[in-house]
Amino acid sequence: MIEHRSYHYFDNTLTYTNDCEQRSSLTPILMKIFSSKQLYEADKVTIEKEGIPSYNLMERAGGYVYEWMHKRLQGQPVPIKVFCGIGNNGGDALVIARLLLKNGYNVDTYIVDCNDKRSTDFLKAYEALKNEVKKWPEIIKGVENFPEISPQDIVVDGIFGIGLNRCPEDWVKALFVKINESKAYTLSIDIPSGMYADRGLEKDDIVVHSTFVLSFMSPKLAFFLPETGKYINMWDTIDIGLDPEYLATTPTDVKLISKPEIQQMYKGRSQYTHKGMFGHSLIIGGSFGKMGAVQLASKAALRAGSGLVTAYVPQIGVPILQTALPEVMVETDNFNGKVFEEIDFQTEANAIAIGPGMGTDEKTVAAMESFLKSQKAPLVIDADAINIIAKRPALMKQVPALSILTPHPGELERLVGKWDDDFDKLEKTAKFAKNHNVIIVIKGAHTITVYDMQLYINTTGNPGLSTAGTGDVLTGVITGHLAQGYHPMEAAMMGVYFHGLAADVAVNQYGIEGLIAGDVTEFLGRAVMSLFEKPEQEGAQAPPQQ
Repeated sequence: MIEHRSYHYFDNTLTYTNDCEQRSSLTPILMKIFSSKQLYEADKVTIEKEGIPSYNLMERAGGYVYEWMHKRLQGQPVPIKVFCGIGNNGGDALVIARLLLKNGYNVDTYIVDCNDKRSTDFLKAYEALKNEVKKWPEIIKGVENFPEISPQDIVVDGIFGIGLNRCPEDWVKALFVKINESKAYTLSIDIPSGMYADRGLEKDDIVVHSTFVLSFMSPKLAFFLPETGKYINMWDTIDIGLDPEYLATTPTDVKLISKPEIQQMYKGRSQYTHKGMFGHSLIIGGSFGKMGAVQLASKAALRAGSGLVTAYVPQIGVPILQTALPEVMVETDNFNGKVFEEIDFQTEANAIAIGPGMGTDEKTVAAMESFLKSQKAPLVIDADAINIIAKRPALMKQVPALSILTPHPGELERLVGKWDDDFDKLEKTAKFAKNHNVIIVIKGAHTITVYDMQLYINTTGNPGLSTAGTGDVLTGVITGHLAQGYHPMEAAMMGVYFHGLAADVAVNQYGIEGLIAGDVTEFLGRAVMSLFEKPEQEGAQAPPQQ
């Protein structure tokens, strides 16, 4: 059958070098995620530069998908059902069907005849198939024409592509349901049918559930968002030969962060170093019953490489921190209470995080207000510190520029307001971050770092992170990098990447359900080490997946 490849790994995906675009020293070469408009423009530029008919691109795209399938199937007689729309995505699917049939595969082809507007290149692909093979497509005009689909089939979904701009008719949605209920292995071409590339879904929308998506040139933003990404099990990109200069010089608002980008940011250490050269992290937080949050964040900052770490906690937390973390220094307020009544420390820190386990008591709110007025350097703001700001929005004026906020979905909603869908959430978050000149880390299955109207999507992590305390660990990891002198954007992206990668390593030992926050901290060093591991030679035993 067709090979499965996890969507977490990107070592073989395309990374476009953009030598023409001005970049600052903190911006590495990133894998871009293009909008549908940009991809259409790439098609146009390619056609003009190469002096070829647009149909040639369809032949090229369909040919590359056929080669991808043939490499994995190797002539197996598995039943293949190819569903084609009547636009260019359907034309791609017709090319795939024709090549499969010509090479002896067991293929049935179906035209989903949903309206009278057929693209010119679709008609050319239709004629080519009829001229070259004997087995012509069947026409589907309604539910009465639906074929049977079994779990043993391979379904090639080429019904709608990135050009979908309106809800399909009811009978077409019924076909999507039939494909989904069949449990067949479903390979979607470029994007699952029914999904929009650049906007969210409506209440009654139905999407094909894709076992695998072969996305042309780059993944789509929709692949990484909770409301739409759930319809995709795995995906990969496929190069269909669009103009490399256009792809290299065209800026995008969305980029992926994976191993090559983090390697470029990473600063090694020489032999003649000492703890004072790697920064002092200060973690402010904790309250009665919630000292574990500060403990997790403080230990994570150490594991992330901070030379020194101090925890600033209410006095009730001193014996806990001193016992649990002998490597961490402790300061307290001057009140013998269970919550903060002031934030007044002596530590000269290179990076400060505030919020884990802090609570939202009125005394704590007043202490935080006073603290913010005295701060000039970027902060890492998490948990209850975000909740306090959400309750008192005027406090955002006191937050230093380039501070890093790390909300979970509920905290984010309290901060930026309700949203209609995930695309609206990103837009609201980006505008909020821009207006206040801060960095926002949207925690989730694909954590997204937002700054200056740009989105940076992380590629590590797994569902094992859905457990108490992992957000506190992330706060510590980001703070530890910030203390070492990394630019706040680098600290955010590296922190998110290593946090997710440590979970990917740890899950091989503990399993998804068994993973706890402390495990992530323990595997941070292993995650950093993996940055520079050489790939195993062919024939050697493969290491555990990360």
